[in-house]
Amino acid sequence: MSTLIRHSTSGISLSFVVKNDLAAWQQQQPTFLQNWLNSCDFAKQGIALVVDPQTAALSQVYCLVNSLDDFWLAGDLASKLPAGLYQVQGCEQQLEQIALGFMLGGYEFSEYKAKGAAKAQLAIADAALFTRLEQQADAINLVRDLVNTPAADMMPQHLSQVMADLAHTYDGSFSEWVGDELLEQNYPTIHMVGRASENKPRLLDLRWGADDAPLVTLVGKGVCFDSGGLDLKPSSGMRNMKKDMGGAAHVIGLAQLIMAAKLPIQLRVLVPAVENAVSRNAFRPGDVIKTRKGIMVEIDNTDAEGRLVLCDALSEAQNDKPQLLIDFATLTGACRIALGTELPGFFSTHRDVANGIIDAGIAVSDPVWQLPLFEQYRSLLKSDVADMANCASSPFGGAITAALYLKEFVEPTTPWVHFDVMAWNLRPLPGRPVGGEALGVRAVFNYLESRFH
Repeated sequence: MSTLIRHSTSGISLSFVVKNDLAAWQQQQPTFLQNWLNSCDFAKQGIALVVDPQTAALSQVYCLVNSLDDFWLAGDLASKLPAGLYQVQGCEQQLEQIALGFMLGGYEFSEYKAKGAAKAQLAIADAALFTRLEQQADAINLVRDLVNTPAADMMPQHLSQVMADLAHTYDGSFSEWVGDELLEQNYPTIHMVGRASENKPRLLDLRWGADDAPLVTLVGKGVCFDSGGLDLKPSSGMRNMKKDMGGAAHVIGLAQLIMAAKLPIQLRVLVPAVENAVSRNAFRPGDVIKTRKGIMVEIDNTDAEGRLVLCDALSEAQNDKPQLLIDFATLTGACRIALGTELPGFFSTHRDVANGIIDAGIAVSDPVWQLPLFEQYRSLLKSDVADMANCASSPFGGAITAALYLKEFVEPTTPWVHFDVMAWNLRPLPGRPVGGEALGVRAVFNYLESRFH
């Protein structure tokens, strides 16, 4: 539960001034305030803390911004302002985005260090808005927490407990298949990738909502740590591989938001959770595996394990014919080369769904970018000994070929969306501290909320 907002009707006045309007606005202010703003060099510093001359207490705060429509205009304020309760003035239309940006910017992962000093809070008078803000911030910060948690404390069994707790909190159901049960129930690729670890592989399954509601199924890549397997990563490539369960974190956070908001859908969440470790029984380059769908796959590279665990989960997801199937995965470096780390790419078999998600992302300042399922590259997955290989024969277009691999396990009648995300901020930005990050979650939620209302 976020501590950065409080349900209240009063607080220290917090106002935003647009830079292009500064001169005209300042001339309209009382002489005392004009002098105060000049003395603190407001035009250069961008923030002014105004003290009441009678009580010497902080009474007003002014912030200089480029535009009131900037979603992240308050993204740095939670740590910049003195501890206290503040109330935004004169921005009723932008209040929700200002407050959410403020809350997300105040996030700090402090589980393993001394708690920081108390931060500023925003007063939110409207009860419905207060609830909506808490739901969104808590979901995004859940994604961040899961990704930021060290791998030793976020293995398949830990992801299992998170999903079981969510099911209990929101009156859903939870089940899982663990270790050799995966073989018994025909999830061979999940078992193969995770069998080398002492942390047993699992397929986690959460269900929620009315049986007669439209079914939306989410699938998240839950590789809790990726050593690369026998095709071992270099140390630099392994350093942040605790984030390789970022796809699972995304669908878990999205699921929490859907359930908290009580969207009128039937929800299913599938997370294949494994550690890609090195041991005497690790799977090998050149091995051939029969997937749940029956497609025979040759292992070209053990470091392309995410698509292997996802393919069995995607096959399972279509047993009950969802109206929409969405997966999230930290799948390829190629997508980061194409779009950078801060813009998530996605693929879709359904143009209307893709356009809807793009528009929904723009509306809530959570941009996403569609990449093509360019079928001409499908031949790059050719294998001489099996139906297909898990890696393309060329390094070019790696995000596309990975998506085309997954597409082989999705029925043509199933509307499918595949997100290839970084799940990590490499640099601090307003509202987005370095570390685990949710990318595309608010876009997808806004789309689902608009479509299934």
